[in-house]
Amino acid sequence: MPTARGPKGARIGLALAGGGPLGATWEIGALCALEEAVPGLDFSALDGYVGVSAGSFIAAALANGMRPRQLCASFIENDPAVGSDLVSPTLFVRPAVAELAGRVARLPWLSVLAAGQLVLGRRSLIGTIERLGRALPTGLFSTEPLQARLQQVFSAPGRSNDFRRLKHRLVVVATDLDSGEAAPFGLPGWDHVPISRAVAASAALPGLFPPQAIGGRWYVDGALKKTLHARVLLDQGLDLLLCLNPLVPFDATHSLRHRVLEGGARIPRIVQGGLPLVLSQTFRTLIHSRLELGLKGYETSHPHTDIALFEPDQRDPQMFLANILSYSQRRLVAEHAYQQTREDLRSRRSSLGAMLARHGLAIDDAVLNDAQRQLIADAPRRGRRHALATPLKRLDTVLDDLEAALAGLAEEAEVAATQPR
Repeated sequence: MPTARGPKGARIGLALAGGGPLGATWEIGALCALEEAVPGLDFSALDGYVGVSAGSFIAAALANGMRPRQLCASFIENDPAVGSDLVSPTLFVRPAVAELAGRVARLPWLSVLAAGQLVLGRRSLIGTIERLGRALPTGLFSTEPLQARLQQVFSAPGRSNDFRRLKHRLVVVATDLDSGEAAPFGLPGWDHVPISRAVAASAALPGLFPPQAIGGRWYVDGALKKTLHARVLLDQGLDLLLCLNPLVPFDATHSLRHRVLEGGARIPRIVQGGLPLVLSQTFRTLIHSRLELGLKGYETSHPHTDIALFEPDQRDPQMFLANILSYSQRRLVAEHAYQQTREDLRSRRSSLGAMLARHGLAIDDAVLNDAQRQLIADAPRRGRRHALATPLKRLDTVLDDLEAALAGLAEEAEVAATQPR
């Protein structure tokens, strides 16, 4: 499989985690900021891509030659000029009619059977209720519309719905429902499955989408196993891996300095938000803890690969409070992700700049310092109150960079002192 190379021949890969439609929106905004601020970084021509859940369709689009700005126009702005490239967010919320009808059709027979066994004393009341639970649908929304649209998009001239025909390595990870093992579609032995079907399987979050049948097996969301599944690319011998994870736990202890853009609400305590916010925080914390453990493991198992992680600010409530299935906020979230990633690049300019330089890349200071840049021309800009929410984070990062630089100079001085004169 032919692969592209960085400016110095570096092998560069991209790993995209999940997070629902709004997570995908955040990733698109962040990718636009990164590609714009780092000349020579072409996200449509990297050496490898791995996508999980909502990140899988973005990875598949990039591997097929689509650019981040193109994805923004189609997925976020619904630009009619994009034509057949259009992937509407509404494709994620089409009712799973076939699944619902099939389960309802089983209810009368299950009810009669359960009632008979209860009367005969063969089952307890709890056992009877469990049997009736088989009539509950495994998902509310269908992935078939998304799958059909992706098949159409990837079948356009110059693209492919076949992993084996792509110019660059693409891996879409799902989870085998019956074994709990990861299914790395796109790797040898797994590359015969159409990309569109693999994406549908990877995005099938249990409860929202029914499991996907492929080759007599049933598959669900790839995030059930791991958050990023970056190892499938690291094992290919990458020099630089860029990782994007849109779901982070919210640090409510700093919420008094943050005001949500919509309605001005604050979150002094997560418990005050009730069950939805508690469950969201729990899910995000579990996802993020696995990610942190994975990244630490990669430092040991792949010490020669540089890994750069980009995430939302944990002290920023916007991504935490945004409805994960709401599309009215996607323009605001995309612009927010774009601006926040630019801010992240500015605050980590020293450490990230040094990392990128090792692979022939550099941050464009003029682009980052241009305060007038926007992703979406008519998107609302963050107010001064919100813009002042990150100085402490920036100061912490700058101090960390300074400490690392001083440590490096001290080490060089120590080495120089041991050399014969």
